[in-house]
Amino acid sequence: MLDINTIIGLILGLFIGVTLGLMGSGGSILTVPILVYVVGLNPLLATAYSLFIVGTTALIGSIRNAIDGNVAFKIVALFGVPSMVSVYFTRAQLLPLLPDEFVLKNNFIIPKTTLVMIFFAIVMFAAATKMIKKNRQKPLSSPEQISKISLIFQGVLIGSISGFVGAGGGFLIVPALLFFANLPMKQAVGTSLTIVAIQSLTGFLGDVSYQPIDWSFVLLFSSISVFGLFIGIRLSKRIIDGNLRKIFGWFILIMALYILSKEIIGY
Repeated sequence: MLDINTIIGLILGLFIGVTLGLMGSGGSILTVPILVYVVGLNPLLATAYSLFIVGTTALIGSIRNAIDGNVAFKIVALFGVPSMVSVYFTRAQLLPLLPDEFVLKNNFIIPKTTLVMIFFAIVMFAAATKMIKKNRQKPLSSPEQISKISLIFQGVLIGSISGFVGAGGGFLIVPALLFFANLPMKQAVGTSLTIVAIQSLTGFLGDVSYQPIDWSFVLLFSSISVFGLFIGIRLSKRIIDGNLRKIFGWFILIMALYILSKEIIGY
């Protein structure tokens, strides 16, 4: 029988899907804190679960957007493939090599789980400021004008960050696609979901070999998140993108400050 915290976590899982459906991002920003602070999972296990939940939800969303013609597959190849390789390498090779504890000056010890959450909050803080800042529209570039090197570099960088914090990275991918690929918002959302699905599920494969997976829980959570995804897709047709981006940015900022205060002050 599920305890009250798990039930609350599952209900909040609906909101994860809604944010992915609305913005093509934000699912992992919510998933990790919910799994850690509400459900009570270990942060490293929570990042693994997050990759599967967000990846599965994003995969369904990407299929829907591909049918609607909102996925730029050339950008997926340039950005998504390097990101996929980077996130898998980070999860499968680099993360297991990190010590369980980091010893700083005066024998001050920081557990690896605390470090992951602090880094996650810092990434959230940076993403929130980007969303809150007023976006200046740029003229769309032709495919020939898009910098392939910039897209590949961004894919590697964001894949590494996503692998470390167990995030799909949509909250970083959407701004990158708007700025470096100059995609319109709808295509940026659909393309982001495709890339998030690829790198999240690839990153999860790097965890299966050494993390115990409760499949009944992650499949139930993922199903609820997918249901929320379709709600988000419907809502996206009625809400102005700029207003939604700012509101979500403030929400992310508040969550980032909460995590930092809990991990640093509460440590």
